[in-house]
Amino acid sequence: MGSIGDWGAGATPAKGNSDYYGGNILWLRTGELNNGVVYDTEIKITEKALQECSLRLNKAGDVLIAMYGATIGKVAIAGNEMTSNQACCACTPFGVFNYYLFYYLMGSQMDFIKKGEGGAQPNISREKLISHLMPIPPLNEQYRIVKQIQKILPLIEMYSASQDTQDKLNAEINEKLKKSILQEAIQGKLVPQIEKEGTAQELLEQIKQEKQKLVKEGKLKKSALTDSVIFKGDDNKYWEKVGKGLRCIDDEIHFEIPASWQWVRIKDIFQINPKNIADDNCISAFIPMEKICATYGSEFSYDEVQWKTIKTGYTHFADGDVVFAKITPCFQNRKSVIFIGLPNGIGAGSTELKVMRPYGETINRWYLLYFLKSPYFIDEAQFKGTANQQRIITGYLENKFFPLPPKSEQDKIVEQIKQLASIMSR
Repeated sequence: MGSIGDWGAGATPAKGNSDYYGGNILWLRTGELNNGVVYDTEIKITEKALQECSLRLNKAGDVLIAMYGATIGKVAIAGNEMTSNQACCACTPFGVFNYYLFYYLMGSQMDFIKKGEGGAQPNISREKLISHLMPIPPLNEQYRIVKQIQKILPLIEMYSASQDTQDKLNAEINEKLKKSILQEAIQGKLVPQIEKEGTAQELLEQIKQEKQKLVKEGKLKKSALTDSVIFKGDDNKYWEKVGKGLRCIDDEIHFEIPASWQWVRIKDIFQINPKNIADDNCISAFIPMEKICATYGSEFSYDEVQWKTIKTGYTHFADGDVVFAKITPCFQNRKSVIFIGLPNGIGAGSTELKVMRPYGETINRWYLLYFLKSPYFIDEAQFKGTANQQRIITGYLENKFFPLPPKSEQDKIVEQIKQLASIMSR
């Protein structure tokens, strides 16, 4: 390459000399090389600096290449007269079209990086540049090559942008599909409605009977029987009745559900954070937060311990309970599971867990779990606390509106989602 031009590096005027800076001569640093044409520089120097610091003044059209550090091999064409720092080498070509040299250097960047030496600050040196072998076609062919490159480059950039968009879509599509499937599921759009399968109102009666049974057994407070009743009035708005109180909640209902479904408050159809009673020496499961996997499924592990070591200071749960993390970012990462197969059917774990226990077999636990992983539950949550330790606000879970389908439809929704396992497990 030394045969096709005049090559020379720049220099850096003494930083402490104010007579050298603030002039009108462009002084380029390698970070400003842009694999295109450079017309301006951030720093300008004076005529005195040019004369006293042995700086080479490059002509407009000269080809520039970085010789040192992270920018090694980056190139540009000088759009105006300019000088440069010592990490940049410039070539005034003769007998070679400057754009042909420019594109050749750009295409050879990896070769120059491989030739770099020097550990933390690799360099290719002027000597290595001028000794580098370069193929030279006839001048007219150089022009044709450059013309073709300039015709193709915009297409490359266009297709590169399209590829970037496609790569981004491919990276996001599985997550978006999972969220979409769960949202469709809890809105009653995933499986067809079949009238003979009953209504959620009938299911609410079963839940009421289960609660009355627990109250009689002394396992549930009588206040749990005071449920709200949510209905759509003649004005086509949603209303909630609690005791003698009645208020419009239309603004709080965010989507429509099938006629056979029912909007309910979570606190009315689940026990929240129930307690276990067991012998002190009973072997049970200890499950800290790190034992719960952040997935769209239900995966966890546990340590076996005696109940007396964890019965206080931890959150209780039992086989069949559905739990989720109430703290960020575990909440958003969907750390929620169904506990099954615990030693002696009981366990305890992180106080950052919320536990939900259906009344009897009225709610398909997988339907509940998918609800907890749905965008409706995750994205609408409100938090309090410091930036690094935020938890869902008190009452968010208990007062959240729950779209309740008939039990048979819950089962079909779960079956349908599990048939999409190839999507949900990715």
